[in-house]
Amino acid sequence: MKKKLSSLMAVLLTSAMVLGGCSGGATESNSGGESKGEAKSDVTLTYYSMWNETEPQGQTIAEAVEAFKEKTGITVEVNWQGRDIRKTLQPALDGGQEIDIFDEDIERVNKTWGKYLLNVEDLAKKSYDTTNGKPLTDVINKKLVELARSLGPDGKLSTIPYQPSSFLVMYNKDIFKAAGITAPPKTWDEWLADCAKIKAAGKTPITVDDAYMASLFGYHMARLIGKDKTLAMVNNKKIDDPAVLTFGQQWQEMYEKGYISKNAAGNIYPAGQQEVASGNVAMYLNGTWLPNEIKNSAPADFNWGSFAYPAVGKDGDGTNANQYGAQCFGINKNTKHAEEAFKFIVFMTTGEWDNKLAENSIGVPMANDATWPKQLTEAKAVLDATTIRYPWAVGMEDVADINAKIKTNFALLVSGKLDAKGFADAMKK
Repeated sequence: MKKKLSSLMAVLLTSAMVLGGCSGGATESNSGGESKGEAKSDVTLTYYSMWNETEPQGQTIAEAVEAFKEKTGITVEVNWQGRDIRKTLQPALDGGQEIDIFDEDIERVNKTWGKYLLNVEDLAKKSYDTTNGKPLTDVINKKLVELARSLGPDGKLSTIPYQPSSFLVMYNKDIFKAAGITAPPKTWDEWLADCAKIKAAGKTPITVDDAYMASLFGYHMARLIGKDKTLAMVNNKKIDDPAVLTFGQQWQEMYEKGYISKNAAGNIYPAGQQEVASGNVAMYLNGTWLPNEIKNSAPADFNWGSFAYPAVGKDGDGTNANQYGAQCFGINKNTKHAEEAFKFIVFMTTGEWDNKLAENSIGVPMANDATWPKQLTEAKAVLDATTIRYPWAVGMEDVADINAKIKTNFALLVSGKLDAKGFADAMKK
């Protein structure tokens, strides 16, 4: 009997050892481009970053890297590429350099570098110590997760967004208050009425510069005729919808009534945002990144507000349609350390460091339970209410000739050198 029990115990012990070996700590990649295994501590990750080390984002990430090593033992070596990453990343990947993580704009990463990305669907379903036992996709912004999934290769989650942003009207709440405006405009008629009040209070209602003229035109056209018809003009390379004349008429009125800055026609970026920083201009169609970009030139107590561009026509989109996006992390499909790389991404998109990144850069956090900077509290309501997503500039920067044509002719329109018909005719050419 003892002999039989000893034999049985030996078999069970051997089986346990085999099973234990199969579930060890090594990270592997299977043929489907997905990872399995558990993160190890004695690993060094290489991270190509879109930030410069002197930027608020870079400074925060550098601190986070040290905290991550102290917590996990995993080293992250950051290669600070800045915006040059758009030129340097692909040659590095093609050359087989050991790059585990990289980041940049969510559309650029997925569209330009999608073939280099690891499918992270399975990784995102796991729980980590910073997610309170829940999968990452349950604790971060679902709208941005679905955007990443829709942009990813084969509709799969291959990037994790961070530093979200939304494009909307940023405004000076103190100017609105002084003008007697108690709530932001939701329609074009309300917009015009508010512009009249702002002008009467001695301030300029709105400005723009060359960097955002195409975005303003794209947004306004989508409010007149809808996203699909606006994008169709770009795809057909014909800015010829009858509503282009309506746009011209509405912005000719803005010019004639003195509602748009006299400098707008000649403003070269960042001149428009500096007009806002000066406290002389109330509104600027821009992104949630604006408070960070002008924090050194605007007063420390600048009272920021945000609202969705107003509805303009009955056939167009409403205030629930807006552009939003994010930066994102991608993991190189050839990495040997997928688990460790993903653990770092979780560390950056949840908890303490997600909050710190938002606070230090006056940006939008990624986690659902994070605190938004006070400068962007109204922007959160706009993003939460958005159900239709515009691509950047509603496509108007996708074709260089169209972008250039908008800049030229809009500047002429808001300087009185073209009337509405002249603007519409010029856009048709």
